[in-house]
Amino acid sequence: MTGIPPELGRTPEIDTSVAHTARIWNYWLGGKDYYEIDRLIGDQIKRLHPGIIDYGRADRVFLGRAVRHLAEKVGIRQFLDIGTGLPTHDNTHEVAQRVDPTCRVVYVDNDPLVLVHANALLTSTPGGATAYLDADLRDPDTILERAADTLDLAEPTALTLLGVVIFIEDDDEARRIVRHLMDALPSGSHLVLSHTISSPSMPDVDEAVAYWNKYGTPRLTQRTPQQIARFFDGLELLDPGLVSCSRWRPEATPWGDPKEVAMYGAVARKP
Repeated sequence: MTGIPPELGRTPEIDTSVAHTARIWNYWLGGKDYYEIDRLIGDQIKRLHPGIIDYGRADRVFLGRAVRHLAEKVGIRQFLDIGTGLPTHDNTHEVAQRVDPTCRVVYVDNDPLVLVHANALLTSTPGGATAYLDADLRDPDTILERAADTLDLAEPTALTLLGVVIFIEDDDEARRIVRHLMDALPSGSHLVLSHTISSPSMPDVDEAVAYWNKYGTPRLTQRTPQQIARFFDGLELLDPGLVSCSRWRPEATPWGDPKEVAMYGAVARKP
């Protein structure tokens, strides 16, 4: 079962003269859905901060681990994935439906290029469901109303916000949006959130973000780990708490702990 929105019947306008974060990440991760401006800006950011690609990979692996844990160990069968980004390997529904083919996933994004490729996200197993919403994180009521066409929001749901709250500049507004979404979900629901950090030990990250905000869109907002922790107020953090995405329940290797990246994430349960 898939939910195909009417937006997929139109051709969205895409400004190819301005770099866009979703397309740059696609370029960095080896995809093909980007333009020359994205490559140019992406290469400059890599020169300023060579480790940037590790963030995207760590964030993606974090998503897979979190979704798999929630589906396998917690029994979550519904996922509301806001800030989906361009389709890639192991999208949320693919991870969840490998655990249980009846899992239902709603993807939400407002990037016109993601809209073009949204059909790639609508490949549910016959017993489950996927849907795509062209909507903005700043309008949580619309998201919740439309997501209810596919999800039963009276049942425990996992809300995933990976690398998307960084686009909300005001701290109070950002926390208010996350709280509003979680308030609409019942006890037993979970929040999965990741966010770029600012840290005195990583000045090259700040330089790369400043360059992006000068030449790219949308603007990014960094936050300290302490500020990011506030998004989980009132929730029960799962071990190991708020950590570098690369270090959230990593697979055991002979080489010890993975390298820390300036992208932090956590999973928390609503009591």
